[in-house]
Amino acid sequence: MRSPRRAVIASPPSVKAAIAAACSRCCSPTVWRSRCAGSGASPVSPPAPDRSLRLLSVTHFFGAHGGGIERVAEHLNREFTRLGHAPSWAASDADPAPDPSIADAVPMRCIDPLERLTGLPMPLPGPRALRSLWRAVREADGIIIHDSLYVTSIAAMMAARWVGKPVVLVQHIAEIPFRSPVLRAAMRIANTIVTRSMLRSADRVVFISATVRDAFRRWKTRRSPELIFNGVDRAVFRPDPDAGARARSALGLATGDRLMLFVGRFVEKKGLPVLAALAQTRPDLLFVLAGRGPIDPDAWGLPNVRVVRDRAGPSLAALYQAADLLLLPSIGEGYPLVVQEAMACGLPVLCGVESAKADPEAARWLTGLEVAPGDPPGTAHRFSDAIDAGSCDPDARAAMACWAGARYSWEHAARSIVALIAGNLTRS
Repeated sequence: MRSPRRAVIASPPSVKAAIAAACSRCCSPTVWRSRCAGSGASPVSPPAPDRSLRLLSVTHFFGAHGGGIERVAEHLNREFTRLGHAPSWAASDADPAPDPSIADAVPMRCIDPLERLTGLPMPLPGPRALRSLWRAVREADGIIIHDSLYVTSIAAMMAARWVGKPVVLVQHIAEIPFRSPVLRAAMRIANTIVTRSMLRSADRVVFISATVRDAFRRWKTRRSPELIFNGVDRAVFRPDPDAGARARSALGLATGDRLMLFVGRFVEKKGLPVLAALAQTRPDLLFVLAGRGPIDPDAWGLPNVRVVRDRAGPSLAALYQAADLLLLPSIGEGYPLVVQEAMACGLPVLCGVESAKADPEAARWLTGLEVAPGDPPGTAHRFSDAIDAGSCDPDARAAMACWAGARYSWEHAARSIVALIAGNLTRS
């Protein structure tokens, strides 16, 4: 683990200044004054600790895997480094390790036989991997565990409790309503036994979604849990009509063609069966699916479906900027990062009801629809009707982008988690 650096960190900007900075890149002065000024959406971050901390994040995969949880961990680790702390990151070695400028990697040799069968990733670490994780826990000042049900998360919690290190558990999802009754029952039992114990064991619990918080409201935690939303990289995810026009041209779209965008893992819980049914019944729309996974949309053989892989940063933002709608017919979600990124780019969103309610303040910008895992054609019909009924004028899209850019901050999320670790170190 790298040596911690003592940080001198300026106080966070005022609410109005943060909103103004976010909006100045996407709004005209008229739109800023009429729609964004004084909205009060920007969160106020806690003060920085008086020393740099060695922070160990534990996830199931590194960021290169492309899932939402690991993307969140990558952003947070990058922000920890920027704030002067010394992050390390333990995850399965199935994907390339992060750049050393982001965090010191602790790759763990794992096997993952379940993801292809169920769509649910579950890396299983071997003895050598567990020893590496144990060493990393002992060297850290605090542990940040992302989600409860992964074996790597459980092992990290056990190690931290054994050596007396403070743990912040970031819970991203609740229950996944699989189509299979066997998988649904297994998920319910696992949450009852494992997640309940993990929530009770953590020094502090963070929920990234109000819906996930409410799902676990009756379960005990050591202290009141925190609701801390993921951030958005506002330098990248923002309205940019020129970048959007270039992306549409690269896709061969004519003026008036409508582009429906999906971003995420190609697995059942993300709604791939719904997208297949929807694309089949709507040849008038172009569907661009950005991601990868065990399901291959190219195998659908539909001429209005295009698959793009390995998009991140500006190349991913260009798709948001080019699209007419983001479609996310997923289940078992917390607050998908792609929804926040789309909003920051001014892109209207059609998603599942639970995603639309994840941030109650954002519900006015999102259209939530019922997603029935056992009825992809019926769900596709609801999404098709919403596509035809929806409209979003340019001023409303610009106002949504301003609001999202001011509300969702990686700096605020990172500072808040660091403050929870530092508070427990002070008490101990």
